[in-house]
Amino acid sequence: MRVKRGVTSHARHQKIRKATKGMTRGNRSSIKRGRQAITKGLQFAYRDRRNRKRTFRALWNARINAAARINGTTYSRLIAAIKNANITIDRKIMSELAVNEPTAFAAIVKASQK
Repeated sequence: MRVKRGVTSHARHQKIRKATKGMTRGNRSSIKRGRQAITKGLQFAYRDRRNRKRTFRALWNARINAAARINGTTYSRLIAAIKNANITIDRKIMSELAVNEPTAFAAIVKASQK
């Protein structure tokens, strides 16, 4: 007796169609192109989850540098002074302080200069 695989194929194709919802015409309607688009999209998602961390660290550094220059120093001098003063605060928190609490950031700069 032959095995009919229509149900399995249909389920697999439906899974691809569901994943390609919102894509352009060819990627949405063709199963083969849809599978390729899903694979490429997942590759981009994996890569960009790592790039997001890089981008945010660059943003934090830019914010810290801008606030440091307002307080009369530079980013590199400030980071070196903070390390020498054994102040353990990460760049994410420092950038939040620089944007939202300038007086607290100024206090950190002052404490690191001692």
